[in-house]
Amino acid sequence: MAIQLYNTLTRRKEPLVPADPGRVTMYVCGPTVYSHPHIGNARPAVVFDVLFRVLRRHYGVVYARNITDVDDKINAAAAEAGVPITAVSDRYTAIYHHDMEALAVLPPTLEPRATDHIDGMIAMVERLIAQGHAYEVESHVLFHVPSFAAYGRLSGRAREDMIAGARVEVAPYKRDPADFVLWKPSTDDLPGWDSPWGRGRPGWHLECSCMIEAHLGQTIDIHGGGQDLVFPHHENEIAQSTCAHGGKLFCRHWVHNGFVNVDQEKMSKSLGNVLLVRDLLAQAPGETVRAALLGAHYRKPLDWSAQTLPRAQRSLDRLYGTLRDLGDVAPAPDAAPPPAVMAALEDDLNTPQAFAELHELTRAANAAADSAERARYKAQLLAAGEVLGLLGQRPEEWFERRGDAQIEIDEIERLIAARGAARSAKDFATADRIRDELLERGVALEDGAQGTRWRFTGGGGGDSA
Repeated sequence: MAIQLYNTLTRRKEPLVPADPGRVTMYVCGPTVYSHPHIGNARPAVVFDVLFRVLRRHYGVVYARNITDVDDKINAAAAEAGVPITAVSDRYTAIYHHDMEALAVLPPTLEPRATDHIDGMIAMVERLIAQGHAYEVESHVLFHVPSFAAYGRLSGRAREDMIAGARVEVAPYKRDPADFVLWKPSTDDLPGWDSPWGRGRPGWHLECSCMIEAHLGQTIDIHGGGQDLVFPHHENEIAQSTCAHGGKLFCRHWVHNGFVNVDQEKMSKSLGNVLLVRDLLAQAPGETVRAALLGAHYRKPLDWSAQTLPRAQRSLDRLYGTLRDLGDVAPAPDAAPPPAVMAALEDDLNTPQAFAELHELTRAANAAADSAERARYKAQLLAAGEVLGLLGQRPEEWFERRGDAQIEIDEIERLIAARGAARSAKDFATADRIRDELLERGVALEDGAQGTRWRFTGGGGGDSA
């Protein structure tokens, strides 16, 4: 059957009908890289990774997930640390890659960075001004919301709620209280770029519109992200992109995942209940964290508690236990995932139902005596695991190591500092030993005029100064 996805814009499940029958374009809002990712950041990465895996079975897929590397939060973190913004954004991009790789999240087809698209942002703002949808005032450029009659359709909010919910200053120079910033001025201590309106930097909403235009075109098939982005971020994207493209449809399907709560409370810094991915990886294998994130339907809130990881661990242990018991047979070649598993995933990514079907398969596999049947069940389990991003280890390795977490970023930096101290003391034997130890743990060092940089040898991370 056709893949069905719930469309936030129409508020119903709809068959996916891409513009090109053989190709799907998908954009998902990625991280703003100023701190360690938490499970609220990880949930969309994992959810849309599963969608990416499902889509690839039917289409060619161009999947873009951006990096927001210019933002006021990054500026604040850099100022507090006394370093350039690139030092903050590069470090936390590498950390994000590391943590997502530990959760078996595949790299997207494209990973554009906002700072590489400033010229395109300036060009889009110029078009919006020329078309009467934006205006310059006091070195700012603002989008004039009343110029777009469909504003508010995605979120379904009343005008008063949109103004209150936008959490933006209702500045006296705005023509309308709902107008939002496309470009804003930068002081000398802030990052900025030359523009027709003076030295400044883009508004957050503008960044995604321009990266989509540059890499996927004026109309895309799927736009994803967390439910918290519906308003104002995605509402503003629709307005500026539609107007910049002469009224052309911006996106066919809007897909949003639900919030992550902790012990039935909203996760927030003020409550002190923010769960970092790195801390969860210290408690359980990445595969367990991934299974836990997929344990609830993506559109529903996910309530995280002390039982969440142990429950996911037990579920994976049962699946790996069946694979271990089937170790005496080779999996049948070219087997597809069980139809019931794919039917669940193609029905608006119903991962709880997919897990239920997987466990039904293990019961059948455990009861099978015929070697051909056992080979078929084993192949189906592995194929279903691949679509879900699970069951990627040998069962013996799983039970022996429980998928130990990879080396942490803080540990990498500690060892690099120790190596630097050893080199300064001309203790080259110790320096070489530390380099070799890091290489064995999947981290390569590169010494240069700017200092020592590192990268993951597995290709899933980035690099850092």
